[in-house]
Amino acid sequence: MKGIWLIGFFMAAWPCLVSAQIDEGKLVDLTHPFDEHTVAWPTNKPFSWEKTSWGITPGGYWYASADFATSEHGGTHLDAPIHFGQGRLSVDQIPLRKLVGPAVVIDVTKAVEQDRDYRLTVADITAWERRHGRIPDGAIVLMRTGWARYWPDRKQYLGTDTPHDPTTLHFPGFSKEAAEFLLKERKIDGVGIDTASIDYGQSRDFIVHQILNAADVYGLENIANLDMLPPTGATLIALPIKIKGGTGGPARVIAILP
Repeated sequence: MKGIWLIGFFMAAWPCLVSAQIDEGKLVDLTHPFDEHTVAWPTNKPFSWEKTSWGITPGGYWYASADFATSEHGGTHLDAPIHFGQGRLSVDQIPLRKLVGPAVVIDVTKAVEQDRDYRLTVADITAWERRHGRIPDGAIVLMRTGWARYWPDRKQYLGTDTPHDPTTLHFPGFSKEAAEFLLKERKIDGVGIDTASIDYGQSRDFIVHQILNAADVYGLENIANLDMLPPTGATLIALPIKIKGGTGGPARVIAILP
């Protein structure tokens, strides 16, 4: 089914590709910028960027260059299956076809208002399907919590006055049951969320990572602008830095609206 969907997508997009014209009004950037404010997991190194050459050269022309360094798991990024799945795919081994797919956006913003530690339930998924139809094969299931509104305030975004202590975090995520359902009852390629982790902040065993990564399903974290996507119909494209053997990497995530 995923192959058929991709063929249909590229056939529909072919006229635009041939003429090198894309309707910019249908493009949505789902990526937070990487800068000194970028939120990384508390135990990981922050993003850094340093100018190495910047200005007019002795030859009279402009030249600019800089160095950057970052954790694989900071800012908008992809968690490769090897992150929590021994022997599973590293970031460079994920097939491109799995990084492009129909976006399924499940909105739980109202539930999150009542519970900052909310976890997506199987009931949330089946309720979405009653309204929009069965989750298609090869889908990338996105949990919209509204948490991106706190970016890049580390205390608000990580839900704690001690954002450097990973045991104090409070933010929503997927539940163990939802992860098992998506894996066993549906055929998804990836999941994503607008918080710092697909596991909720108080998780100690990262069971959602364990379940999905063990099945070679990747996760996208710290996604921006999910409020700009419809529940169904958009196409997601998630392209991480291709780090050989990488457990993940910063990603430029975009969507094409229907």
